[in-house]
Amino acid sequence: MTIQQLKYIVALDEERHFARAAEVCNVTQPGLTIQLKNLEEEIGIKIFDRTKVPLTPTKLGTQIIARAKKILREVNEIRDFVINEKNDLEGELKLGVISTLSPYLIPLFIKAMKEAAPKMHFVIREASTGQLMHDIETGALDVALMATPTGNPNLKEHHVFNEPFVAYLNESHPFAAKDFYELQASDKPELLLLQNEYCYNAQLLDICDIKEDRKISEQFSYDISSIETLKNLVRAQLGFAILPELSILNENEKHLFKPFKEPKPIREISLVVSDTFSKKLLLEKMSRAIWDCLPETLRKDFNYRKIQWNDSPYFINAVKGFM
Repeated sequence: MTIQQLKYIVALDEERHFARAAEVCNVTQPGLTIQLKNLEEEIGIKIFDRTKVPLTPTKLGTQIIARAKKILREVNEIRDFVINEKNDLEGELKLGVISTLSPYLIPLFIKAMKEAAPKMHFVIREASTGQLMHDIETGALDVALMATPTGNPNLKEHHVFNEPFVAYLNESHPFAAKDFYELQASDKPELLLLQNEYCYNAQLLDICDIKEDRKISEQFSYDISSIETLKNLVRAQLGFAILPELSILNENEKHLFKPFKEPKPIREISLVVSDTFSKKLLLEKMSRAIWDCLPETLRKDFNYRKIQWNDSPYFINAVKGFM
C-alpha cells in the first residue's frame, strides 16, 4: 500500500470516473486502473463497485476511503511541519567553533546574526576539530564552524569561505624586510605550534615537513592552545608562526605579517552539520551573515592551494609544493 495509491482512490471517490480521476492525478487511465487493482488485491477487498454508473464505493470501500483521506491529511501536515521547521528561525541552536577561528570571527558573527535571526538563541562553544566532529555526530552540537573537508561521510559540509595563512616573523628574521615569505630550511626548527589543535598543526607540520615534537628551547617545552600566546612568543624572538589571516587583522605590526606567494596556502571554512540536520534556511542565513562580516580581503578571489584531509578524520595534509 502506497501514499500514491491512497491518492488514487480518493480522486476516484471525488470524480466517480476513471478518466477524470486519472487526469486529476496526472497519470494514464490504465496506470490508475492497475494501481487500484493492485491495492484491492493486496488488502483483499473491492473498494469500488465497477458495475454501477457512476462509479460507486463499496460499503467497506467507503470506510477505507475515509481513512485514506485522514492519512493524506496527516501526510500533508508532516510536509507542512518539515517546511516550517526548515524555515524556522526561532529557538536555540548549539554552535561549536574551532578555537583558531572563534576569537576573531564570532564577535562579528554574533552582531550579524542578531539582525538576520533576532529570535534565535545561540549557545556558542569553542573546541578542537576532533571534539567538534564528535559532538556533531552525537547531537551535543547542532552546527560546527570549522576547517573542511572532514572526510566524514556522516557529516554535511556547507562551504562559506577560504582563509589564507600568513607567516608572522620577528624583527630579526631574514624575511622581515621582504614582501613575501618563503620557507627556509633553517626555519623548520623555529615553527611554533598549538597543542590539541590537530588539524591546524597537521597543516603546518606538513607544510614545513617537520615532526610534531616541539620545544621553544632545550630548557622549555610548552603546551599552548592560544594563537595570541604564539604571537607573544614570536615577539619575544622565540620562533615564528604561520597563522590564519583573520587572526592578524587588528594587529599593528603589519610589516611582520608576510603573505605567501601564490598559490597561497589556505584552509576551507565551512558550516558542518549531521546528515539529519534540516534547517536549510538557517544555514543559509548563517552562511550569509559570516560572509557579509568578513573583511574585504577575504572576499576577493585569489590563487590558492586548498588544504586537504587525509583518511584520518582528525588530521589533514597540506597540498605539497605551494611553498
